[in-house]
Amino acid sequence: MLTNKVMEGRVLAVVLVGVATMAAGGAQAQGLGNSPYSRIGLGEFNANTGGVRQMGMGGTGLAAPNSINVNELNPALLYYTSRTTFEAGYTGQYKTVKNAASSSRSGSGTLGYFALSVPLASRWAAAVGLKPLSAVDYESNILQDVAGEAGSQSLKQYKGYGGVSEAYFGQGVRIAKDFTLGLTASYLFGTVDETTGTTVRIVNNFDPLTKSVDRQHTRYSDFAFRAGAHYRKKVGKALSMNLGGVYSFGHNLRGQQTNTQEREDAVSGSLTSAPTLLSNGRGSTYVPGLAQLGVSFDNDKNWSLNLDVAQQQWSKFTGFNNNGPALSNTMRIGLGGEISPDPGSVEHYFQRVTYRAGVSMAQLPYQPGGKTLYDRSVSWGFAFPMPTASAVESTTLSLGFTYGQRGNTDVLSSGASNVQESYIRGQLGVTLNNRWFIKRRLQ
Repeated sequence: MLTNKVMEGRVLAVVLVGVATMAAGGAQAQGLGNSPYSRIGLGEFNANTGGVRQMGMGGTGLAAPNSINVNELNPALLYYTSRTTFEAGYTGQYKTVKNAASSSRSGSGTLGYFALSVPLASRWAAAVGLKPLSAVDYESNILQDVAGEAGSQSLKQYKGYGGVSEAYFGQGVRIAKDFTLGLTASYLFGTVDETTGTTVRIVNNFDPLTKSVDRQHTRYSDFAFRAGAHYRKKVGKALSMNLGGVYSFGHNLRGQQTNTQEREDAVSGSLTSAPTLLSNGRGSTYVPGLAQLGVSFDNDKNWSLNLDVAQQQWSKFTGFNNNGPALSNTMRIGLGGEISPDPGSVEHYFQRVTYRAGVSMAQLPYQPGGKTLYDRSVSWGFAFPMPTASAVESTTLSLGFTYGQRGNTDVLSSGASNVQESYIRGQLGVTLNNRWFIKRRLQ
């Protein structure tokens, strides 16, 4: 019969799934600190860079099979799921945002993702999970002189909050020896709230200050699909090469958008007049396709080296009902790897720890002044297996860190300055592996 230890592990995983589901409802839409660039398009877009394992390797791992973590980055890698696996990650970030004139600091934390993968047959595995697709989180103030009114000024306040989340169901199937295919179907949902407040102070006018506020509330919901492939081949006595490819199909993200305008007291924030409905209707945003390719080398034992590239056609992006800025195509490249000095060591615990590192560089889809902006980062991470691991179940605590900079503070011909973000991002991941489906034995 099933042992009590197996049953306890199964119950624990189910409880954790329930807790993560409830937490995700309130956490997925939260951003990770003020990001002015998230005002553009759908916000800070998550380009399918995986979980805590991939973060430690510079966002790579598209072609790197792994039997410990949930391989949702490439659905074809789900085939390598050997045990029922639950994984959740908590993400925190601290950043400095500056332009040529000023700077500010902010930070936040949120549930990053969760996933559950299950081997269904010797050639087939599946996974379900929830992760963020994009995040909007910004606040900026612009103080300007009022034309024709000497000494008078206007204050523009831009705020945005929310994002889009992805709930997915993926499957990976072995088609032939060393060749697997995968498909992920996702349900995208979320809300984005943006406001523009304008306060005008007229010199020698002592009337109470009022603020005109334009509010935009957009609620998104739709489906998306992603396909993946993976090929593994021995190229030496103790060396294997892996090739992987993933394509996220372009799609329309439908939604409902409401625009209202109101006036409020600039000091107390209380309304001075009833909100006026400007528009309320349905529409869609087109999210362009994302192509990713990866190559990986490993010794099928304790190390891997990975190179991933990705390209997304943001020039085809259209905002809600064809509104929004013109964007440019992007390219991303990442190089990373991992090593466990001696996974079977009994006497030396840190020989069993997995050490990860990587670098990446990505183009941003915005080109102020016609110049491309970049996001450059270095990453590192660790995976700590718990000493209680057995052939039936195991627990791994993982840490991933990324330090990076994106954008610059160059002054444009218009006199405005670009924005540069310097950030340190960390992720804590918990992975539970358990053999749920064990044949009963007569005792």
